Amino acid sequence: MTATVMPNTPASPPTAVGESLPGFFGLARLMRMSFENIELGPLCQSLLKRAEDNVADACALLDASIILQFYRHTDLALQVQREALQIQRNYCLPAARPVRVKLLALVAPGNLMANVPLECLLEDSDIELTLCYATADPNLSEIPDHDVLFFAMSESEDNRPLIEAWAPLLAQWPRPVINDPSRVYRVARDTLARLLQDQPGLAMPPTYRLSRAEAEAVAQGQRKVAEADFPFILRPVDSHAGNDLYKVDDGADLLDKLGQIAGDDFFLSPFVDYRSSDGLFRKYRVVLIEGRPYACHMGISDHWMIHYLNAGMADDADKRAEEAAFMTTFDESFAQRHAAAFAAIHQAVGLAYLGIDCAETADGRLLVFEAEHAMVVHAMDPVDRFAYKQAPMKHLFSAFRNLVSRAAELDAPITI
Repeated sequence: MTATVMPNTPASPPTAVGESLPGFFGLARLMRMSFENIELGPLCQSLLKRAEDNVADACALLDASIILQFYRHTDLALQVQREALQIQRNYCLPAARPVRVKLLALVAPGNLMANVPLECLLEDSDIELTLCYATADPNLSEIPDHDVLFFAMSESEDNRPLIEAWAPLLAQWPRPVINDPSRVYRVARDTLARLLQDQPGLAMPPTYRLSRAEAEAVAQGQRKVAEADFPFILRPVDSHAGNDLYKVDDGADLLDKLGQIAGDDFFLSPFVDYRSSDGLFRKYRVVLIEGRPYACHMGISDHWMIHYLNAGMADDADKRAEEAAFMTTFDESFAQRHAAAFAAIHQAVGLAYLGIDCAETADGRLLVFEAEHAMVVHAMDPVDRFAYKQAPMKHLFSAFRNLVSRAAELDAPITI
């Protein structure tokens, strides 16, 4: 095996990890260990050693690749993942309780944003989950028995060949399919912006996909993007989690930022100042399950680029109190205020499971930043500070499990 050591990790044994290692940890368990501040470097080294001792131990390799991504060793992680997938392509995560449904997730090779993290939705459940890593040359003999198939691949350039290969097959699948792959393209940033233009109660700035040469022409004043003007939000195509995301205020700023970003294709969209009257920015994550909205979290920051982990929620009791109010009153307040907007998004995209990152404009509309089914949704924040999250997240998880169970009961080739 090529990769045997994870660089820059401590040599002390991991806390609360026993001597005997299970066949497959999976993303959710490893994430929970990370949230509990368990040092995963030594575990990663143990997994790689386990794979060296047993060349058929694909589970150890796949777990190691997940941990390597936590540590941002992406290239090494994907190399280790490829080695795992050369050995086997199906990975089963047993149900915590007697199995009610066997769910097969069709997933893509790649980083942690390549697929819906279903494991986090199914912790402590009665649904057995099998991850099937697909190829662009489908081999149906590799598909294990299942009651329901969930199409878990995100919309991305890397995933498009897989989506194109599997969409015709899943249109005639003998078992129920959740999340129609033919609709996944609708969440592409530029496509979604077009679909949501002029919808009631909704605001989403037009998003323009440009080559590097086209973006440079905009910076130099040689090209206009419709009637839009600076400031813009610039990001590479397929960038998420704030990576290489910039607000550019003029042409010189745009040229400078383009010089700092690799790649040849970019999204450019007008910046919307969504700060509240107190000068703070508020960003919400909501999940639609068959069109019904569920609260995931709320981030509050004095900076326009909010990610929950950089918003300082854990260190600010006032922010947590406001998030608690948002989550506990969600159904009768936020969800009601934006009912028409959520209905329009569901109608436009048509996926049974969909995540939305959004805010509120000064005139009360729902400002949509992104809609993507592969957003991370979990209930792993420390309970001592985030106790108010437990009930709303259990409500969301229950709705998702009910979706899967109802699909299994159909026992027919249908896509929802």
